[in-house]
Amino acid sequence: MKNENNDGSIKAIYSFEKGKKLLRPLMASKINAGFPSPAQDYIEGKLDLNEHLISHPASTYFVRVDGYSMIGAGILPDDILVVDRALEASDKRIIIAIVDGELTVKRLRIVEQDYYLMPENDEFLPIHIHEGVDFVIWGVVTYVIHKV
Repeated sequence: MKNENNDGSIKAIYSFEKGKKLLRPLMASKINAGFPSPAQDYIEGKLDLNEHLISHPASTYFVRVDGYSMIGAGILPDDILVVDRALEASDKRIIIAIVDGELTVKRLRIVEQDYYLMPENDEFLPIHIHEGVDFVIWGVVTYVIHKV
């Protein structure tokens, strides 16, 4: 998909297909991100990430990112976004939108009755949605999956 803004924010789209559950161990205690705490070898149960990440299976899609416009929001190239089309887009939510036929990921800002798609990188300009712009909100980003 070519993006006229050279943003290239969307690389691929995948649908969700419910299949065999893949349960992984879930530790009973949270991991301390500050000072170390004594180790606890207790597994609370099993966790299926599909059940944790997907609220509306019929309207959930995965989108692979291919651009740098949202790095300030922690969205990096090759990240996978979990997108829920059943959720209503509202001010300050990160959304997937179609602008003049091109898919993009941006933060939606609604100021009075004006809509703006805001990048999270100073190298990119906001997109003002005005009369004459073909604009469709395609879904709301609920999770970002990336390697560390």
